[in-house]
Amino acid sequence: MSTGNIQLLSDTLAKARSEDRAALVAYLPAGFPTVDGGIEAVKAVIAGGADVVEVGLPHSDPVLDGAIIQTADDIALRGGVKIADVLRTVREAHAATGAPVLVMTYWNPIDRYGVERFAAELAAAGGAGCILPDLPVQESALWREHADKHGLATVFVVAPSSKDERLATITAAGSGFVYAASLMGVTGTRESVGNEAQELVRRTRNTTELPVCVGLGVSNAVQAKEVAGFADGVIVGSAFVKLLLDAPDLPAGLTAVRALAGELAEGVRRG
Repeated sequence: MSTGNIQLLSDTLAKARSEDRAALVAYLPAGFPTVDGGIEAVKAVIAGGADVVEVGLPHSDPVLDGAIIQTADDIALRGGVKIADVLRTVREAHAATGAPVLVMTYWNPIDRYGVERFAAELAAAGGAGCILPDLPVQESALWREHADKHGLATVFVVAPSSKDERLATITAAGSGFVYAASLMGVTGTRESVGNEAQELVRRTRNTTELPVCVGLGVSNAVQAKEVAGFADGVIVGSAFVKLLLDAPDLPAGLTAVRALAGELAEGVRRG
């Protein structure tokens, strides 16, 4: 039985902390702009300076994602992306870079694919775990059993609306890190990431020793620096996806995402 890379994920986040900086976590959807192009994009953000990558499993109704990621998901789905392509993206990106790669997915596709099968195949691909934004903790026992068996992290999402008692329940069930959604509503780039995120990180840390990574809204080095001042990791998605959407061709897109990753990697260094 193959084991996944939860330890690599934990070590990578600990290494960033030991360097007195936040980790840079990049999100990119699988199959966008194509399966091969998506794999190259993951390699490019890691080459630019991302520590960890979340590979999105495209979904027809991505309720938590803003317009930019929805557009990319549509392109990937029209291109016929399958779970096998998502797993191949994880496998090839991890094999090429040695970086921890997670899958971010809504629960329904895993449920349909088979929970045990998905966990086993993700571990075999070298995956570090799953981020499951819409799986309620109280319904997560089956997934967590197989994730634990296969050495995969289970990352849950907390939001400013989560009450303290609920935060404690969520963080006790999770592993790897906690994904703090800094703003109510959907993902996307924002002007300011602000105080709500800082307060959420403080409240989350009161309940857990797990690293807390902040997502939703960071698109430039200034914002990355702001979030790095209070979080263990800075998660950036839409800004990378937008560069690929706007690029005239794939090579230009890869150059752009690599450059942005480099700027953000500078931004997450404190001081």
